[in-house]
Amino acid sequence: MIYFFISDYHFSEYGGPDGELGASLRYLSQRFTMPLPELKATLTDIGTEELNHLEMIGAIVYQLTKGLTEDEIKKQGFEDYFVDHTTGVYPQSAGGSPFTAASMQVKGDPITDLHENMAAEQKARSTYDNILRFCDDYDVKDAIRFLREREVVHYQRFGENLRLMTDKLDEKNFYAFNPSFDKKCFKNCMKKK
Repeated sequence: MIYFFISDYHFSEYGGPDGELGASLRYLSQRFTMPLPELKATLTDIGTEELNHLEMIGAIVYQLTKGLTEDEIKKQGFEDYFVDHTTGVYPQSAGGSPFTAASMQVKGDPITDLHENMAAEQKARSTYDNILRFCDDYDVKDAIRFLREREVVHYQRFGENLRLMTDKLDEKNFYAFNPSFDKKCFKNCMKKK
């Protein structure tokens, strides 16, 4: 049985630096400073979907760890986690670091935040790829493949949003200002298009 090993990696997707908890909080926080309703809607949709993914990962971890014996816990090196959390689902990385908001970024600049989101989706996809390399449970693999594919879709949606945002700005200046703060410049750029 290797389900402890698998569940350690699943914990990472639950509360690790590239996990679903951080993604949902990042997107639902970034939406407030997006200047276009389409961008706010995308961040709301994807942030809410990430909460659903968090629930899926939590359910997988719970199912893989419920009813473990002392011997199984010791054999898999799960004692440290067990002492603090028993088999409760706790947000942490595979290495045991608890979730921290310091692992996510909310800048308030739409261009910066959209680039951050694309990078975050790629990192989450890579983590799911790594989980699939070690997982031998076909039921778990199916769920992880589904979640991995959603990361690809999210990456594409954020790319579309980045294109929409930059198309609305003066191409010569879209790196030069933060439209969240420079409303006059943003409005002038919007009129030119």
